[in-house]
Amino acid sequence: MYKRIRSQIDNILKPKGSPRGTCSGSEHVPDFEPHRHLRLLTFNIQVGINTSSYRHYVTRSWQHFLPNRRRIENLDRIAALLSQYDVVALQECDGGSLRSGYINQVQYLAEAAGIPYWYQQLNRNLGQIAQHSNGLLSRFRPLDVTEHKLPGLIPGRGAIVARYGLKEDPLVLVLMHLSLSKSAQQRQLGFIRDLISEYRHVVLMGDMNAHAEQLLTRTPLRETDLVPLPDTAHSFPSWRPEKALDHILVSPSLEVRQSGVVSYPVSDHLPIALDIALPKGYLEAFRSVV
Repeated sequence: MYKRIRSQIDNILKPKGSPRGTCSGSEHVPDFEPHRHLRLLTFNIQVGINTSSYRHYVTRSWQHFLPNRRRIENLDRIAALLSQYDVVALQECDGGSLRSGYINQVQYLAEAAGIPYWYQQLNRNLGQIAQHSNGLLSRFRPLDVTEHKLPGLIPGRGAIVARYGLKEDPLVLVLMHLSLSKSAQQRQLGFIRDLISEYRHVVLMGDMNAHAEQLLTRTPLRETDLVPLPDTAHSFPSWRPEKALDHILVSPSLEVRQSGVVSYPVSDHLPIALDIALPKGYLEAFRSVV
C-alpha cells in the first residue's frame, strides 16, 4: 500500500469504493512466541507532524487540517524506528481524512515497517476533516483484540486491549491515550483498573498526560502493583524533554530487560521503549496446551 501511495503523492485523490477496514486481519501473522522477550514501544506521532519548537504549534497548525507533502517523509522516518519493535502503541494517528491525504496512518506505518498485524481504533470521527485514532502494530497474532471508549465529559478517548499467550493466563497489553483533564483521568483510569483487575501479566502503554508518581499514587492505579519507568524518563516536548507524559507500566511478574526514552525527535513527543520477558515457567505451560 505505502509504495503505491508514495508514487501517487503528487496527485493525492480520495480513493473510491468501500472504506478501508480498521484491522489487517490475522492471516499470515506469526503465532505468539512466549520464549523470547518482547520489544515494546509507545509513540504519540502527532498525525505525522514534525514539531521541534513551541512556535511550530502556531506556524504548522494548518497541518492538523490540510495535507502536507513532507508528512509522508516523516511517516517513513517513524516507520524506520517502528520496524525494530515487536508491539507498538500509537497515539494521535489519522485514520484517513483530508489532512493525511486520505491515508490510514496506522496501516501505512505497519506496512512500511514490515509489521504484519495492525489495528486502528477510531476515537473521534470528524469526517473529511480528521479521523482521530489510536493504533496497535504487532509482529505476533494476538488471542484477541478489543477496543473501549474511555469515559469523559468530552468524548474521543479510547483504549485498545490485546491479549497474547495462554487464554487461561494471558499477557494483556492495554494501549491508551488519556484526557488532559485530571477529573477525566480519574474516571478513565478507574475503567482501566477494572479491565485489568483479573490478570497477572499486564502492560499499560500510551500517552497518559500525567507523571508516573501521580498515576500510581493519586489515581485508581494506586490499587495495582504496576511498576513504572524512572521519573527521569521525560518524553515531552521532544526538543527539550521536561515532562514524563508517555509511559509503559508493567506487572512485577514481567522481567524488564531494558527500558528508556528513545531519542528520535520526529513528533512533539519522544517514544518510550521497553523490553520484557514473561515469567519463568510460562513457556512450559504454553507448550503443554498448544
